[in-house]
Amino acid sequence: MRVYVPLTLSGLAEAYKTGELGAAPFVAYAVTPALREWYVSDDIEELEYAALNRAALASLRLLAGEPGGVRRRVVVAVDVPDRAAVADPDRGLDPAALGEVRVAGAVPLAKAAAVHVDADDAEADVAAAVAALGAADHGDDDAQFVVDGAEDHELLWFATQEIPNLVGLAG
Repeated sequence: MRVYVPLTLSGLAEAYKTGELGAAPFVAYAVTPALREWYVSDDIEELEYAALNRAALASLRLLAGEPGGVRRRVVVAVDVPDRAAVADPDRGLDPAALGEVRVAGAVPLAKAAAVHVDADDAEADVAAAVAALGAADHGDDDAQFVVDGAEDHELLWFATQEIPNLVGLAG
């Protein structure tokens, strides 16, 4: 199963240093039955893209916890055994949990398929989205518009061999 792990650049640097993604169990995003139902699509590429975007939103939330961090969303795509990633059936159709899975064990960074990161021209919009998250969560439509503005930036694809260069951006 392909899962999308939300990180920040400093989180990616930590994963590079330790060689592992996240402390188990950790949250990732995948094509779950609820995500399929929500997006009403059978196109696996479209569904994978939706899971990637859910992880990008989760990365935005991680950035809110890093006041001094570089304002770029980071998502690592990695394949794990199907049994290693489990969706919570009680939160299946909760819009906040669409595509969310828990990965039971540590995943070696060496198993990553790719890394997706915002370009530098997204930093201002990502910073504004991070600042607006709280108000958007409380129903402020203007703040939600700002948060949605970060999604206007496509995450760039990087090969895993490029992780050392990406980690350099965090410093």
